[in-house]
Amino acid sequence: MNHLLPLHNHNHNHNHNIITRQTVKRAVQYWLDKSTIHPVQRWIAFVAILALFFLRIYLVQGYFIVAYGLGIFLLNNFIAFLSPLEDPTDSLGGDDGPSLPTTQSEGKEYKPFTRRLPEFKFWLTCFRGTLISFFMTFFGIFDVPVFWPILVMYFGVLFFMTMKRQIQHMYKHKYVPFSFGKSKYSNAGVESGAFGGGMSGAGRKGN
Repeated sequence: MNHLLPLHNHNHNHNHNIITRQTVKRAVQYWLDKSTIHPVQRWIAFVAILALFFLRIYLVQGYFIVAYGLGIFLLNNFIAFLSPLEDPTDSLGGDDGPSLPTTQSEGKEYKPFTRRLPEFKFWLTCFRGTLISFFMTFFGIFDVPVFWPILVMYFGVLFFMTMKRQIQHMYKHKYVPFSFGKSKYSNAGVESGAFGGGMSGAGRKGN
């Protein structure tokens, strides 16, 4: 009978680990959902972790290849953030799908700009990538010797050419990836009332 106890304890520990992982995942998802209505705070957190990463690079004077890889990763996500979901160049091939307005008459009809990479996913991807890169700087296997000025120069040229191509694409198809003058609600995301404000707000309107 006693030889069955180790197996029982192993199953108990395994179930406990599964429950713990599920609890952590639910907690992380909860706070991510809560952060969707706070873009300024989210991007401040990203800038803070990015500054911490470069401070780490400066102090150890290494891991330049990790910094270069992170720069390429962030640049690719930034281009996806600026790009429309439906590429106008695809519609020129005869597709009947929706496309961005190219004439003044078409532009009179309001067509919202839909990004290939939404703002929240853009932030989350960049934050995760930067956090992973920061932890990589604590493992010597990623500290590949490299002449960092060449990486900086190459990244600068790549950034210039990529942004030039993106701006030309925006100018050619006449779209702007940023919206200004949107209506803002001062009470958006504010929880009030016994049930988080939903029925409470409806009750006040009915009075």
